[in-house]
Formats: sequence, C-alpha cells, structure tokens
Amino acid sequence: MYKVLIVEDEDIMRKGLMFMPHWQEVDCIVVGEAANGQDGLEKIKKHKPDIVIADINMPIMDGLEMLDKSIREYGYDAIIVSSYEEFEYARRGISLGVTEYLLKPIDYNKLYEAIRKIQAKRNADTTIRQVIRQLDVEKKKLGLLNYNYEKQTTGNRYVDFMLKTIHERYAERLTLADISEQCKMSCTYLNVKFKNETGYTFNDYLIRYRIQKAVDLLRENRYKVYEIAEMVGFYDYKYFIKVFKKYIGCSPARFINEGKSLTDLV
Repeated sequence: MYKVLIVEDEDIMRKGLMFMPHWQEVDCIVVGEAANGQDGLEKIKKHKPDIVIADINMPIMDGLEMLDKSIREYGYDAIIVSSYEEFEYARRGISLGVTEYLLKPIDYNKLYEAIRKIQAKRNADTTIRQVIRQLDVEKKKLGLLNYNYEKQTTGNRYVDFMLKTIHERYAERLTLADISEQCKMSCTYLNVKFKNETGYTFNDYLIRYRIQKAVDLLRENRYKVYEIAEMVGFYDYKYFIKVFKKYIGCSPARFINEGKSLTDLV
C-alpha cells in the first residue's frame, strides 16, 4: 500500500482528510499527520511516505518551504491543498515537483484522481528502472560500460579492431563489408571470430550498441526521436522504431513519457 502523510494546520480539515476518504479503495494508508511544515518535516523523516498532502498556508513553516527542504531528498510525491486566493501561489509548487493541487473544500473524487495519477507515475518509474537495470546487465555482458580499448582487449587483433570501429563509428552507415575491406579478410571469417569472442554476430552487437546509445540520448530528453535515430546510425526511422521495440519492449515515445519523472537513470 502507498503511505500517505497529511500536513494541515486546520484540525477539522486534517481529521477530515484522515478519516473521510476511502483510502483503502485507492490502495493507500495514512501513516501520520502534522499541523505545520516543521512538524511535517519530522514526520516525513520518520515515516518516509510515498505521498504527502500539504496545505500551503501554515504557521512556523509553510507547505512550499517544507516541500523544498524534503521532496528531493525523500523522493515522495506531493499534492498541494489551497484556497482559491492562494491559487497562483500554489502553482509555484510545480517547480518543486508537485503532482497536483486541489482547492478547498476538497472534492474527494478529484483527490482519488490525483492519487491514481501518482500511482500510475510511480508504477511507470519502477518499470523504467527495471528496464534500465536490465540494459546495464546487457552492457556489462557486452563489455560496453566504461570500455577501455587498451585494457579490455580480446587478444584477437581483428575482433579488437571491429569493436573499436563500432564504438567510434556506430553513427555511420557501417557494415561488416567495410571492415572486411579494411582488414583484407572475408566477412565470414571476421564474423566467426567476432562471435567466438563476444557471443554476438557483428550486426547484432552493432544494433545493441546503437540501441543502448539511443537510450542514453532519450534519457537526456533533448532531442526528437527521429534525430536520435540518425544520431545512432539508423537512417530509416520506421526501422529504428521496430528495432527499439524489439530490444527495449516499448516504443521510444513511451520510453520518454514514462521516464520523464526519473531524474538520474543509470
């Protein structure tokens, strides 16, 4: 269940939020309450909630200051509660990562909607983290993490040259035939040697490396998908989408949308 902390200085409002909503219907449990931001900070440290519902205007420390001092460190999601007069002030909470803000008096149906939105985001975060962890496993298997050409060699000069070429020229229209011509060796011979040393054919390794580079660029959220496709060596956009789905299990667009809330993957 998702742990919820309620921070509200008005006793009636706070108790109402604790006992009136049907928390079990949205898979939540209220783990604590606080009457001001300072008390809220202490309860956040103690209970480590998944969701914090906080009023803005409170004594000692207001809700936004409390969020500013804790939301990044403890990684919870926040819902701001405010009156109509505080609406513009409440919007400042967006920069702090607030998921939703609700006006008083609270419409519990809207509260449930906000809770479900948070749950969907957290579930997506978990899914993407699992995908990224699996990608790291694949990278380690392939020797692609922090690859050092001088220290990490296979002992076969042709395979080492192929690896180095992939790592340096993956964004180009690179083929095994190109390398075959440079090495003055047949494609069949080079592919057999490469697979013996890496466990992958030349083309499979190249595609995996390109997809992993694409994932890194998608995480930066700076480029359009078609731009990333070309940046990693896919000049056929539709083919890139097809290959990405095959290796990652979802489209680049979905990967971006579900990973937007993640601040530091891999």
